[in-house]
Amino acid sequence: MTDQAATAPLPERSRLVQEHVRAAGLASQVRELPDSARTAAQAAAALGCEIGAIGSSLLFLADEQPLLVMTSGRHRVDLDLLAAAVGAANVVMAPAATVREVTGQAIGGVAPVGHPSPVRTVIDAALRDYDVVWTAGGTPHTVMPMSFDELVALTGGDVVVVAAD
Repeated sequence: MTDQAATAPLPERSRLVQEHVRAAGLASQVRELPDSARTAAQAAAALGCEIGAIGSSLLFLADEQPLLVMTSGRHRVDLDLLAAAVGAANVVMAPAATVREVTGQAIGGVAPVGHPSPVRTVIDAALRDYDVVWTAGGTPHTVMPMSFDELVALTGGDVVVVAAD
């Protein structure tokens, strides 16, 4: 992996994410990758890590309210488990336009922070299994590393089980 952050300015969305990370008192640095990390598999391949260490950002609508789920790339979110965990009657994946409107970021690059307004967030308990969790940095070409505890602190998210694997 090439760390271009030191040599080239980050995209605007990633700079905003970096500002949020710094404001939270974390040292994590957004890094720009030469190739897309739009999917967990692409990100894991580019970073040379297990797919489960990728904290995929997925936006759902829980009873029509935005809910950002930071899930491990090793599994798919079980909507029934998620609904029970957040006390919602109905949970559906948000359409792409809603993702962009709520987060200000494109699918495949949604960071855990840096959104126009705070978004209710939950963190997949499976991410605890990894010393380093990699999340998107605001674009499909940017990522940032942090510990599980840092991710929880950064987002203020509740830790829940989102899949039975």
